[in-house]
Amino acid sequence: MPWTSSIGSLFVLGAMVAAPAAGAGVGQLVAPGATVTRLATGFAFTEGPACDAEGNIFFTDIPNNRIYRWSVEGKLTTFRENTGGANGLYFDAQGNLLACEGGNRRVTRIAPDGQRVVLADRYEGKKLNSPNDLWVHPNGGVYFTDPRYGRQEGIEQDGFHVYYLPPRGGAIVRVIDDLVKPNGVVGTPDGKLLYVADAGGGKTYVYRIQPDGSLTDRKLIAPVGSDGMTLDEQGNLYLTRKVVHIYAPDGRKLGEIAVPEAPSNVCFGGRDRRTLFITARRGLYAIRMQVRGG
Repeated sequence: MPWTSSIGSLFVLGAMVAAPAAGAGVGQLVAPGATVTRLATGFAFTEGPACDAEGNIFFTDIPNNRIYRWSVEGKLTTFRENTGGANGLYFDAQGNLLACEGGNRRVTRIAPDGQRVVLADRYEGKKLNSPNDLWVHPNGGVYFTDPRYGRQEGIEQDGFHVYYLPPRGGAIVRVIDDLVKPNGVVGTPDGKLLYVADAGGGKTYVYRIQPDGSLTDRKLIAPVGSDGMTLDEQGNLYLTRKVVHIYAPDGRKLGEIAVPEAPSNVCFGGRDRRTLFITARRGLYAIRMQVRGG
């Protein structure tokens, strides 16, 4: 029987709410009998799930300027308020939480003690548009996308692009300048490949990462755009566009996972990293998997 408890205006639930998947390939990925579970609801717009070293999930509620923490014990707490419209999140190897503060038009790093440092807020002296999603390379460098949704006033850049912040700091580098509206971004654990979703162009590409952080050899990996995305240990790519689409490393579509609300982002978490967490509009969802996160 479903259980619920309230946290302010939010509700934490344990309700099975959707059929898990469609497509023969997905059956090898989703745990036997698993279905999508709504973990919590009552948010305004959830985004940016990120997993820390223990398996806890941090995610944002953009309009309400909050970052929440879903613990491995299944407890929801507020991690931070007044986030500057934080969207995408990612943990680095030192346990710092990096955030794309879309409202503040910058990328920041939050240390375990809560201290916040601005990593990037301008390119060639002009303000960034609205950093959206990011990924930390194994060497410590940071890739982030910089589109703008909603009101377009005050834009100083000449378009929506992708940037790279070198591992030892310094000026950010524009590494992609030919997409319509880049959004989700994620790289492989070995640091060799970077996936970038062009939400505006309705396609997702894979690039080869060079030693200096530049990108080459662009290839189409999926004929669908995405908001956020993630990889599993087999290199399969999970995209969020109405449903969770899953593509093999060679571009074959393996299938889909249906979610009651349109998904915005995904990541693997939990103690064993075999739970796929899905942010979707007003809710946080999860489904057990046979594969671990990449």
